[in-house]
Amino acid sequence: MTAEKLSFSRALNAALRSSLESDPKTLVMGEDVGKLGGVFRITDGLQKDFGEERVIDTPLAESGIIGTAIGLALRGYRPVAEIQFDGFVFPAYDQIVTQLAKMHARALGKIKLPVVIRIPYGGGIGAVEHHSESPEALFTHVAGLKLVTPSNPSDGYWMLRQAIECDDPVIFLEPKGRYWEKGEVDPEGIPDALHTARVVRPGTDLTVVAYGPTVRTALQAAKAAEEEGRSLEVVDLRSLSPIDFDTVQRSVERTGRLVVVHEAPVFQGVGAEVAARITERCFYHLEAPVLRVGGFHAPYPPARLEDEYLPGLDRLLDGVDRALAY
Repeated sequence: MTAEKLSFSRALNAALRSSLESDPKTLVMGEDVGKLGGVFRITDGLQKDFGEERVIDTPLAESGIIGTAIGLALRGYRPVAEIQFDGFVFPAYDQIVTQLAKMHARALGKIKLPVVIRIPYGGGIGAVEHHSESPEALFTHVAGLKLVTPSNPSDGYWMLRQAIECDDPVIFLEPKGRYWEKGEVDPEGIPDALHTARVVRPGTDLTVVAYGPTVRTALQAAKAAEEEGRSLEVVDLRSLSPIDFDTVQRSVERTGRLVVVHEAPVFQGVGAEVAARITERCFYHLEAPVLRVGGFHAPYPPARLEDEYLPGLDRLLDGVDRALAY
């Protein structure tokens, strides 16, 4: 199979299809993932080709979905459970943090739980309440969970396949506002390790760290800054637990400045951990305080206000200006 240009959603579909083909123990389960093909059509055609016993339409019960996935994993399966929207995950929160995340340690390493939980997250689609949230920080604080988020179709394909092959529970966050963007996907390529960050644009004056939906915003900011004679380096974090601090550190040692951007609220967000760690590691290299740009500490607003809530190009460039002013 040669490289082809796929939308983010089709790349994820291809990854699920490849995993189902390569391992008969892989299962896909969730609300409307079968006959409908998922509300975003990520699982389109999979039940038709692999049957109802491997692509399973579940009741509308997130706690039951994750509880069932845990039981299947204990019996040797590799379930890929879909939570239909980010804000729907909270009924399953207890199962995730008290059972799924703890079982390996509780069993002194004798039990593995290779469960992937796919969660579309973030804004930009004009949805109603509980459909546009960014709950990543709630899960990164939980030991025993891995958490990754691709920002482009190629990473979507490879990172989902790698997550399914992992013997540990992985929360796989999909930036739903990017589902329709297209990019080259090479199923025969060699992917980066699942938990490594990547410099997606080199620069010399300031590092911008982003992940998921804000990587494109960071690249837009770098292009705009270039027109003013400023050189921004953009790092795609890719993994939120664990975090590849070494890649970020090397970048900041080169540039001397760091701005972290994410859609989630700035208060107690992932950016706070990145800022603290890099301040500790790069204190003598920093030419300015590490700055954070993100959502407000408020419930996600109605659709007509989300452009004001989300950290867009102007808000990120304002952070860049403040960092470069030191």
